[in-house]
Amino acid sequence: MHPALRIPLKKLRFYRDRYDYEADPKLEHIKLAARKQRYLTQSQLHEVALWKSKRRAALVKENDESFVREITGFAFTAVHETSRIGSLVLLDGVHYPTASVVLHFCVDETYPILDFRAIWSLGLERPSVYTPKYSEEYTQVCRAVAARHGLSVRELDMALWQYSREHQSDA
Repeated sequence: MHPALRIPLKKLRFYRDRYDYEADPKLEHIKLAARKQRYLTQSQLHEVALWKSKRRAALVKENDESFVREITGFAFTAVHETSRIGSLVLLDGVHYPTASVVLHFCVDETYPILDFRAIWSLGLERPSVYTPKYSEEYTQVCRAVAARHGLSVRELDMALWQYSREHQSDA
């Protein structure tokens, strides 16, 4: 996976600063609860899913409460990347993009949020189906690009998302 950034490198901070998705801070209480509890409840997972995709969020409510706690608890302590993200997608309503949000806010902020807009801005091919391998490679690419340009992974996410919002015509 080799990014061909569409966004001019000199403009990364400019687009980061233009990012206006006001819901970001609303997940702070989820992050704090998850780190204390070491799992998510069904309602907490629903709130995360709503932040990422309103269409899919209702499906999260179909998961049994104990299953949500067990799977998220496992994902939060798993060592292997494939186990971590792969377990989360066992949950109804959770696909790789939502799983990436859970990992970012609840496990480690160096996980990027998997999003078609950011993929486009990175100049990467959007897969027809997400896989653990794609997720792992995407994570490595985002971490490397962010580090190379002195940004946090979240700041890079914000810049990429905003750039796509303003420049991607088929979104």
